[in-house]
Amino acid sequence: MKFSQRLALRYIRAKFTLLSSISKKKAAEKAFELFCTPQRRNKKALPKIFEEAESLHFKLNGITINGWRWPQPTKPVDQPPAKRALILHGFESSVTNFDRYIRPLIKKGYEVLAFDAPAHGRSGGKKITAPLYKETILQVCKRYGPVHSFMAHSFGGLAVSLALEEMSHTNDHKLVLMAPATETTSAIDSFFSFLKLDPAIRPEFDKVIIRAGGLSADYYSIRRAMKHIRAKVLWVHDEEDDTTPVSDVFTVQKENYPYIEFVITKGLGHRRIYRDNKVTKVIMDFL
Repeated sequence: MKFSQRLALRYIRAKFTLLSSISKKKAAEKAFELFCTPQRRNKKALPKIFEEAESLHFKLNGITINGWRWPQPTKPVDQPPAKRALILHGFESSVTNFDRYIRPLIKKGYEVLAFDAPAHGRSGGKKITAPLYKETILQVCKRYGPVHSFMAHSFGGLAVSLALEEMSHTNDHKLVLMAPATETTSAIDSFFSFLKLDPAIRPEFDKVIIRAGGLSADYYSIRRAMKHIRAKVLWVHDEEDDTTPVSDVFTVQKENYPYIEFVITKGLGHRRIYRDNKVTKVIMDFL
C-alpha cells in the first residue's frame, strides 16, 4: 500500500470512529455507501479482440450499461446463434480482464456477450449492489439472450447466482464460478475488519441493507441460491484466496450437490486464478 493510500485509510478510519461515537445509524449509512462504491475504475485500453465486437448499450435505472457482442463468424445473419455465453466480472474489475476467453468461446460455437457492471469499466453509475448487478444480468438476458452459459468471477458470481434463481433454466445451462463471492456476510466481515469499524454499528449496518433491498445480508448468498439453481456448475477456487474465503466454499461442498464440480487450486489467489492457463483449459473443457 502506497503512503498516500495509508494516509487516506487512516483518515477514513478516524472519520468512522468519530461518526460512530455520535450516531451508530449515521455511521452505518455512510459505511454502507462506502461498501457499495468502487474506489477505482478499470478503464484500461480495450484489448485488440474488442475491435471485432459490436458495441451494445442500454439504460437501467438511468444508468448507461455498456457491453460488447462477438457473433459466431459462420452463422447466417438471419439465424439465431446455437448458444450464447455471458462473461461477468468482479468488484472494481471489468470484462476487459477476461479477453483470453473470448476467442476460445467463439471457436466452441458461442456468441459471446460481455458487459461492464454499473459503476465499473465503461458503464455509468457510481455505486453497485448485488440487487443492481443481478438486475443488470436479467436485463442483458432479456434484451440479448437467451444465454446458455455464464462465466463469472468474484462479485459477478454472486450476482449471476441470484439472477439464475429468477430465470427459467435447466441442467442444459452451464455456470462457471471463478473465486465467487460466496457469502455477503463474509464480505461485510472483511470490510469491517479492514476499516476497523466499531462492531456496535453492525446491527445498524444490517438494517441499512434491509432498507436498501428489502432482504437481509444472509439472503445474498450463493450457498442459499444453489438450492434453486439447476445449471451444471464448475466452481474454481484457490486455497489462498484472501478476498473470498475458501472456507465458505467448503460449506457448499458439504451439501453434495451432484451438478457442481469443484476445482480447488493452490497459490493462484483471487485474481491470478482466471489468468492461469491450466484453469482456462479446465473452464473451456467444461463449456
